[in-house]
Amino acid sequence: MSLQIKKCADGKIGEKMAEEKTQAISKLMKQQEKIRNIAIAAHIDHGKTTFSDNLLAGAGMLSEETAGKQRFLDFHDDEAARGITIDSASVSMIHKVAGEEYLINLIDTPGHVDFGGDVTRAMRAVDGCIILTCAVEGVMPQTETVVRQALKELVKPVLFINKVDRLIKEVKLTPEDMQAKFVKIIDHVNNLIENIAPEGYKEKWKVSVSDGTVAFGSAFHNWALSFPYMKENGITFKEVIDAYESDNYKELAKKAPLHEVVLSMSIKHHPNPTEAQKYRIPKIWHGDLDSEIGKSLINCDPQGEPVFVPTKIVVDKHAGEVAAGRLFSGTIKQGDEVYMNLAKRKVRVQQVSVYKGAQRVIVDEVPAGNIIGVVGLKDVFAGETVSKNEMEPFEAIKHLFEPVVTKSIEATKAADLPKLVEVLKQVAKEDPSVSVSINEQTGESLMSGMGELHLEIIENRIRTEKGLDVKTSPPIIVYRETVNKESPSVEGRSPNKHNSFFMKVEPLEDNVYEAIKSGELPEGRIKKKSEEVSKKLSELGWSGDMIRNVRDIYKGNMFLDETRGEVHIGEVIEMVLDAFEMVMDHGPLAREPCMKMKVSLVDIRLHEDAIHRGPAQVYPAVREAITEAMKQANASLLEPLQIHVIEMPDKFLGAVTKLVGSKRGQMIDVKQEGTNAEMKAKIPVAEMIGWSNDLRSATEGRGTSSILDQLFEKVPAGMQNDIIRKIRERKGLAENQ
Repeated sequence: MSLQIKKCADGKIGEKMAEEKTQAISKLMKQQEKIRNIAIAAHIDHGKTTFSDNLLAGAGMLSEETAGKQRFLDFHDDEAARGITIDSASVSMIHKVAGEEYLINLIDTPGHVDFGGDVTRAMRAVDGCIILTCAVEGVMPQTETVVRQALKELVKPVLFINKVDRLIKEVKLTPEDMQAKFVKIIDHVNNLIENIAPEGYKEKWKVSVSDGTVAFGSAFHNWALSFPYMKENGITFKEVIDAYESDNYKELAKKAPLHEVVLSMSIKHHPNPTEAQKYRIPKIWHGDLDSEIGKSLINCDPQGEPVFVPTKIVVDKHAGEVAAGRLFSGTIKQGDEVYMNLAKRKVRVQQVSVYKGAQRVIVDEVPAGNIIGVVGLKDVFAGETVSKNEMEPFEAIKHLFEPVVTKSIEATKAADLPKLVEVLKQVAKEDPSVSVSINEQTGESLMSGMGELHLEIIENRIRTEKGLDVKTSPPIIVYRETVNKESPSVEGRSPNKHNSFFMKVEPLEDNVYEAIKSGELPEGRIKKKSEEVSKKLSELGWSGDMIRNVRDIYKGNMFLDETRGEVHIGEVIEMVLDAFEMVMDHGPLAREPCMKMKVSLVDIRLHEDAIHRGPAQVYPAVREAITEAMKQANASLLEPLQIHVIEMPDKFLGAVTKLVGSKRGQMIDVKQEGTNAEMKAKIPVAEMIGWSNDLRSATEGRGTSSILDQLFEKVPAGMQNDIIRKIRERKGLAENQ
């Protein structure tokens, strides 16, 4: 009986503490200068989740014993089983520096390249990031990718060098050698910042030991050091080495707790939301900065109009869709009516909450500058702009890599087809780097992702978390279609023979395509003269006349209207653009997406009477003209290739060279350092199926590979017809196009 009473009392105390913590968080949410929104970003297996455990333990959310072992933010079963982070997870915690309390909103992001989309989206919500790198392995390809993602969103980096214990215990380096190793890592990160950061930030944002923007330590053993902390507390690096030599390293966690050092570094060097939005908003929002809403965004004004950008959608079995993201302006509370700018509809906010890892704590209202969860935004997706009234949406969140591996997926039981359609829509929302196309008539659905592992995880979650039994096809590679030369002008006639459209196609210039890919040229239809598009195209050498003709930028292709003085063009142009986009989604060779093409409408002849030029007449005519023009411009197939960095002990170099050759791969570069070798190779994605198993067997399990870049190149001429035939066969298309 007495045990029962003690349990009850403990529960009450626990509830009271949780209540106090929630109240403290709510209080700090209103003091913007006390808020820091940060993300942790790194290469896979460099210790991010262990690192975040430490920060949570410091904030009193985990016991010191389990920190580093519990992996608190990996709350999906598959994350625990595989020992990797798959989803980014948010948590709000309080940290004290010099007697002052601060609110840290932290997002832990995945390190595996297949889940890089999650990192990109997390960067929209934060103002600072901690780049974590392993002291032994140094800066890896995925570290470079996350630095690029952070700087693109103007997120300020600081550096934490993890796993220093391994340098002392395993590699047994002298203090001088360790210092050289640290300098090499810091220089590498600073080179990245110099090459990637926008003008004005290249020098300003470099990290250095002396100013305290670099810390090092061991997340597994819960300690960290930075130069200011060592100076303040009289700790030397010699004490660290001695502690490991005398097996007394547990003392380090008491002398220099990791959370203390790292969070103090973040509070000192990361901006608060008010400072950050002054320079971030002009970069990620292209509306009028002098308007009422523009001023409210720049000043992160809690009294202004609410503007919320969701960066992650989680489906909660009790609450439905929870949109987690950043509130850039205004105050949001339960019951507010808001407008979704991309979905173009009004909805009502049902709940507002803050995060404690897997738990959401419901609060009454939240002011600007915080990372929050909102329930009630029906059918919302990551990157939407939610506001009070209609406004210019935020810049689309651009992912660095496109999905290139596809599987067809179907429900094992025919009766589950409606449920499968529902589940796939949910999946596409929860992870926007998965693209899903659903054919409700045939029941076949396609799911595309970044790689085999990505699709395997999604498939697994559909079975375990969504409770639906599915079967999938072997992986399918998505090719692209393009043209190699300029076509003559080709006529497409409408079915009633009263309207003609004359089209020509040609390859799009490399520099213009790169500008679209990097987001410098925004995609979308151009209604009125766009300053941004005009400025960028004239920098790229286009003439004023050509710039004026641009009507649409779509999936790496451009549409130009070169007609002159046509009276009825305004009435049909939207239909012409619809038909152009249809062909760009499904090209003539194998109905694969098109890329890197410039399509021009050269001339039109239209029937006087509008009734004879409706969609049923315009669509087929335009599609026929573009398709025929592509055939005359030597249409060809492009295949996706990935540039991989493969690391292994040098004795396996021969075996890996042979493996890359057997997969139609090209070796770009090889480096050797001590007994380790690193190879850069370009490999067609079509040959990468089963790659991780092949690499494991070629290197006795000691080789690792990570993607550095993705590109498309022409399929070898001898293989093109065979590939087209197989794709058309798979899609059930007629043999002859």
